[in-house]
Amino acid sequence: MSDPDRLKRVDALLDDLLPPPRVRAKLRIAAGLTQQEVAEAVGVKRLAVARWELGETHPRRPHRAVYLHLLNRLAERYPEAAVPDEDMPTPTSEGGSG
Repeated sequence: MSDPDRLKRVDALLDDLLPPPRVRAKLRIAAGLTQQEVAEAVGVKRLAVARWELGETHPRRPHRAVYLHLLNRLAERYPEAAVPDEDMPTPTSEGGSG
């Protein structure tokens, strides 16, 4: 595998990082969206969104890509909501479940 291919794989990993659970909720609330509205847009049940926002589970593909796209767009519109609280843990590697 060439170095440019490896760099693309690294970029894909970094682009796939979700914000911390509380930031996910803050972004949704800043936009005035309900968990149900997010669930319908992403194609999951409301309980899945609730669990993602609590950090109990993490979205799996293909829902992960759609949810991440939504969060990124919300962060562009509501940058103040995208800032983690100081006591928030930093993102870690997240396996998909939920």
